[in-house]
Amino acid sequence: MSGPTAADLPPPLPEWAARPPHLVLRAVLALLFLAGLGTALTLLAPPPTGPAVRLALPPPLPDPAALLPYPPETARIANAAVPVEPPRAPAPAFRFASTDALAQARALDCLATAVWYEAGDDPSGERAVAQVVLNRARHPAFPASVCGVVFQGSERTTGCQFSFTCDGSLQTRHPGPAAWARARAVAAAALSGAVDPRVGLATHYHADYVVPVWRSGLVKLAQVGLHLFYRWPGDWGSPAVLRASAGAAEPRIAAMAALSPAHGGGEAVPTGLADAAGAAPGAVQPLAYLPIDEADGAAHPGGRSAALAAVPAAGPGAAGRIVLMLDPAAFPGTYAMRALAACAERERCAVVGELLGAAPGQGPGFVYLRDRRTGAEGAWWDCTALPRANPTRCLPRGSALTRMLADWG
Repeated sequence: MSGPTAADLPPPLPEWAARPPHLVLRAVLALLFLAGLGTALTLLAPPPTGPAVRLALPPPLPDPAALLPYPPETARIANAAVPVEPPRAPAPAFRFASTDALAQARALDCLATAVWYEAGDDPSGERAVAQVVLNRARHPAFPASVCGVVFQGSERTTGCQFSFTCDGSLQTRHPGPAAWARARAVAAAALSGAVDPRVGLATHYHADYVVPVWRSGLVKLAQVGLHLFYRWPGDWGSPAVLRASAGAAEPRIAAMAALSPAHGGGEAVPTGLADAAGAAPGAVQPLAYLPIDEADGAAHPGGRSAALAAVPAAGPGAAGRIVLMLDPAAFPGTYAMRALAACAERERCAVVGELLGAAPGQGPGFVYLRDRRTGAEGAWWDCTALPRANPTRCLPRGSALTRMLADWG
């Protein structure tokens, strides 16, 4: 019987299999070690400097008209069942990207319009709405200007982000002078850096008696009045995504012309009837309705006049005059809001604000005057104690101040 031929023998083993088993094991262990070492080095590598924000495409914007068919009471029950996750920190203070006076005037009136039409004549609700608008103006998913945010989608009949901009409200109803002044004071404070910590980084809100389709994908932060406030989850709802500033180029909104001279087409921001009539500089003239505050904070140069100290402080018995004690550390725009509340519905009203801690005989720090019969209205601050960027908003001094207070009782 012959031995096996070459065809009967099994194929030769691969070269690595022909090696001793302990060498193969060492090779496998070495490969595993190198793979583990690479993973460990990756985990131990220092994180990149600054916050890591990984952003995909912007999330879809809410359609205010997309509501679930719930009656109001059912909607309130459904909304109350959603847990609240209070804001971890307030939003950063708003900062304008431009110092252009016209741009700031347009932004002020756009924001005031939004807070009044959305929250009514309620300063608490208006502050919350103002915070949402300014959060959006710094968020990459929205326009980079205040007016752009407020009027986003207004060219459509549906899908506008704020319904009053496309449902005809701007043509059919307007705020009264006092309500408009309060809304502008709230807007001015927000644009000057005042922050509403209750709503944090909220970019969305809705009334508690409706349930929007988009609600379930957001984080509920708070309820202020009838409104519920939300932010996006994840990176899109984080402070790292916000722009440093906004409002570089505020568009002119033709629909705002009836409320805002800054949107009326001219490039000059109106300051008062005295300027239009060509009155002598420094003359005290009745003011056709003027905004009672502006978004400013720069100091107005000049020292306190000795003549100002000679004006006696108004006493409680002065005819037709209301005296308020004011905190000099508070935001000056709040003085105007207090004055409006004190005047209530009086046709003719004069408010004199005394600063707490002022020296005896120092004179008023703030004056508000209104006469609805003539349309005259204005507010002035002592610019040496309460800096204003617009000198036309500074209290006159000497005999001019004396005449102004005497004329108004």
